Amino acid sequence: MNRRRGGGRNKSSKIGEKQVIVVVDTNVIVSALIKPFSDSSKILNLILSGKIKLAYDFRILSEYEEVLRRKKFNFNPEYIEAIITQIREDGINIDSIPSKKSLPDKDNTPFLEVALTKKNAVIVTGNKKHFPYKQCKSIKILSPSEFLKEL
Repeated sequence: MNRRRGGGRNKSSKIGEKQVIVVVDTNVIVSALIKPFSDSSKILNLILSGKIKLAYDFRILSEYEEVLRRKKFNFNPEYIEAIITQIREDGINIDSIPSKKSLPDKDNTPFLEVALTKKNAVIVTGNKKHFPYKQCKSIKILSPSEFLKEL
């Protein structure tokens, strides 16, 4: 079952005629915060401004929170809380369907399962090798720079 939460903004980007729905790997969010002028940062800004929709489930949101709060990154806790809150309110919360597909890094399974649940979703990751074509052929897997070029 898919649930749409929040989303008061109605001007989403489109690739062709389709609303852009992204499933963003945690490494992209981390990179966005470390490098504020990077392609990853541009994607995070598009999400936070409501121009593209982020699809997630409870596992992805939990991973975002856990990783972004790690002491080694020293991110501002209030800023992290604001990002998580906005994702929760404006993103698309998915009840994903378990997949039998096996990925090289099992921690990436939630990202694939959410993308498989939401039609036309794109996975944006800094580690494309973690999403091999054989297991992910029905899903578009793009690096941050590839994703921005397709917008």
